[in-house]
Amino acid sequence: MAFSVYILRCSDNSYYTGHTEDLEARLAGHRMGRVAGHTQTRRPVSLVFSQQFASREEAFSAERQIKGWTRAKKEALIRGEWSRLPRLASSSFDKLRTSGS
Repeated sequence: MAFSVYILRCSDNSYYTGHTEDLEARLAGHRMGRVAGHTQTRRPVSLVFSQQFASREEAFSAERQIKGWTRAKKEALIRGEWSRLPRLASSSFDKLRTSGS
């Protein structure tokens, strides 16, 4: 069974990141307002990124990582600009780590 991490663009131009074992069913739930939380009041939503993983743990880990990223880094991921990702540190920890401090 494959698991997916996904990013949705909401009607207010915000992003929502989640993971699921059934991407199509989860998307339908978000689009119909059946998934409580961020997307429920920000419809319509559109899928802008998804990636499959072999295990739920890997997908959940990717979700947590992406949720900690800046908007610029998420947008680089969405556009497939892989080479930009390391340069777009998202947190104070990332900035400290990459600056050598």
